Amino acid sequence: MTGEDRSVRGGGRPLGAVRPVVTGLGVIAPSGLGVEQYWASTLRGELRVAPISRFDPARYSARLAGEVAGFEPEEHVDKRYIVQTDRWTWFGMAASRLALADAAYDPADHDPYATAVVFGSGSGGNDFGQRELQRLWTRGRTAVSVYQSIAWFYAATTGQTSIRHGLKGPSGVVVSDGAGGLDSLAQARRVIRRGTSTVLAGGAESGLTPYGLTCHLSSGRVSTAAAAADGYKPFDIRANGYLPGEGGATLVVEDPAAAAARGAPHVYGEIAGYAATHDAADHARPAPDGRWLATAMRRALADAGLAPDDVDVVFADGAGSPDLDAQEAAAIRAVFGDRAVPVTAPQGLVGRLCAGGSALSVATALLSIRDGVIPAVGNLDTPDPGYGLDLVQAPRQTPVRVALVNARGYGGFNSSLVVRAVDPA
Repeated sequence: MTGEDRSVRGGGRPLGAVRPVVTGLGVIAPSGLGVEQYWASTLRGELRVAPISRFDPARYSARLAGEVAGFEPEEHVDKRYIVQTDRWTWFGMAASRLALADAAYDPADHDPYATAVVFGSGSGGNDFGQRELQRLWTRGRTAVSVYQSIAWFYAATTGQTSIRHGLKGPSGVVVSDGAGGLDSLAQARRVIRRGTSTVLAGGAESGLTPYGLTCHLSSGRVSTAAAAADGYKPFDIRANGYLPGEGGATLVVEDPAAAAARGAPHVYGEIAGYAATHDAADHARPAPDGRWLATAMRRALADAGLAPDDVDVVFADGAGSPDLDAQEAAAIRAVFGDRAVPVTAPQGLVGRLCAGGSALSVATALLSIRDGVIPAVGNLDTPDPGYGLDLVQAPRQTPVRVALVNARGYGGFNSSLVVRAVDPA
């Protein structure tokens, strides 16, 4: 038994048994600023991938992405932070502000050590970094901003968010590419089980720069389709790779007793289970099958005390490459057997948002629980019958109590997280 397991709260329940609840959601995504705008667009199936407008992509083989439109940083972030930080940090801080408002949680009303920040990150401050390096090359070192030393850093959003809200709880950053959003929530659960009552968790990304796009292209998995409808198509017979996107989500994660004591206005669900595995031989060769993803799914369900039959929907990683989609399909079949569990991947509408994408998937799963509707797989026209999955092709009205969310990161990261509805009583 670990020290975490031996710790006991005032009511006599081991802290290791606590299942944190999500009381607030904040979303900044290509399909909307704020939860309701994003959710309505997702249910309508609006494709928000479009030609890149933030720079001229003419020299690149991929020219489409999911950009966040209509985002004015001055409307979401204090001016003193804008000059110090990158676009991805603006997104993270804006999403955090929205999540805190949604949860009716003002950190100033609590002990500074009662609130922590844990975000996932995959690429850091691309925009800021590219601009300052260009100044270095063209104008010399004296032209480079002093904030370059911190704005690019993976932990910048965690640090700036904690400073902005005066948060002194145990904080950090998780770097595991596309799995980072799930992994941050797992770390949030650990932090809460060790005695901190509230954690801001999730992730946001913004890698739509010449440098960022070049990094994406180096994977060999980016779609070069000329039309958005032909691009990122998870589980489709015409799948030809993914398209990058920007944005993400912040979730307010709380100890359930603390949430009840302060009268949290709503609870979206609980973080019931989690597991992670790693399967890469090297960065260039992904695992030949999905066995380790299947292991993560099984262990997450076991951690939640649930069986496959308890799951109402799987929010898939949906990589959009035929081999990776086949791996995930094989893993889902291995876990669920002959049962046709509904499978969705709405991210086909907005692109792959790296760590921000998996955080957004969890927020989407919780909205699915709230409203009793499963959104469709994004940009899916013709499901590949070889996958043998019940792919959701139109919003499906059905009670959702348990959702399993998958996320995979470049280099072999596999994570699965279970969220479950909570009885209001």
